[in-house]
Amino acid sequence: MGQQGNGGFSDTGLSRVRDVLAGHVDSGKIPGLVALVSRGGQTHVEALGTMRHDGGAAMSRDTIFRMASTSKPVAMAAAMILLDECRLRLDDVVDPWLPELADRKVLKRIDGPLEDTVPARRPITVRDLVTSTFGLGMDLTALGTPIMNAIFEQGLTPNLPTPMPEPDEWMRRLGALPLMHQPGEHWQYHLSNDLLGVLVARVTGQSFESFLRERVFDPLGMKDTGFHVPESKLHRLPPAYAPDPRSGEFVVWDEAEGGRHSSAPAFQGGGGGLVSTVDDYHSYFRMLLNHGVHDGERILSRAAVELMTTNRLTPEQNAARNTMATNNVHLSFGQGQHGGWGMGMGVRTYRADYAPVGQFGWDGGSGTSTYADPENQLVGILLTQVGMSVPSSAHAIHDFWTTVYQALSPAE
Repeated sequence: MGQQGNGGFSDTGLSRVRDVLAGHVDSGKIPGLVALVSRGGQTHVEALGTMRHDGGAAMSRDTIFRMASTSKPVAMAAAMILLDECRLRLDDVVDPWLPELADRKVLKRIDGPLEDTVPARRPITVRDLVTSTFGLGMDLTALGTPIMNAIFEQGLTPNLPTPMPEPDEWMRRLGALPLMHQPGEHWQYHLSNDLLGVLVARVTGQSFESFLRERVFDPLGMKDTGFHVPESKLHRLPPAYAPDPRSGEFVVWDEAEGGRHSSAPAFQGGGGGLVSTVDDYHSYFRMLLNHGVHDGERILSRAAVELMTTNRLTPEQNAARNTMATNNVHLSFGQGQHGGWGMGMGVRTYRADYAPVGQFGWDGGSGTSTYADPENQLVGILLTQVGMSVPSSAHAIHDFWTTVYQALSPAE
């Protein structure tokens, strides 16, 4: 526990964080969770509840969670390293590495037939990929359209009954589809993050995971982070639940043994494929707060970190993102309302809740939340095993952040 008034957390504030989180566990809606908050040199961890909804082993600090979309901020580091090393440039056309994306066609209208297209006005660039504006993505406002149906049917997104194919086949299927928007015009979610993993692998001649491990995970001591969980660690992975939205009944979406993360996947998805722990993610976000340096070793340049963690969207692109966030608040349970987007993560551009402008990070549909706040030198991480088919984990995430910000004690 921290001391009052040392620029860290107040004891009463930390007790309140714990009490609020314990209330979510005691309600029976969240079997267990692990939370971490750090500020300055002070780190506080809570592990509450159990791995399974019907009891069993207790949650612990080293429990491994499916990070889902909170993979995005971490996976983005691989592309930033290639930019730092001038192996990629922001305005390089991607065609030499991703020839499947050459000569794009663009839908005349988002809900139109896949054949009703015009030629793209220009090729896709690295900048389009790292800012999620290359022209294709998950659009909750366009569900049921021919293009969104095709994305799902082709197995281009994770977590659906259709498994994602290996990268070359994934690229072939992606390349057969028209874009939804002209390159660079429109922010769209998710697909660009998976696409970046393929780009990194083709540029480096290594698998996406081996490059991340060599340049990010190992230097940061992220020993439990990867795209699957080795058999020796599977006992530390809880089942993932996607409760029935009508009854609230706990439905196992993914078991540990024999599940999606029990063996190496065909596709290493930077958009949502990582597993990790609170301490591994803490190491990564502390590095970002420290301008790219970890224990005296530089992982990313200061300039790369600033690019990633500040808003990259134009007012027009931001308008589309804000519309998506506010119009889907009943579906997202309030997640995603940050204003801006950097590279691989949301960036607060207006004061929408208790967090200040400049806070950066992201949430995951598996019930995860990971953010850092430069103004307060704060990292907060909340990991659960309850997917957002129901609002339970989103409510816990909101309450976590509301209480964390009340627990800050003033710097002396």
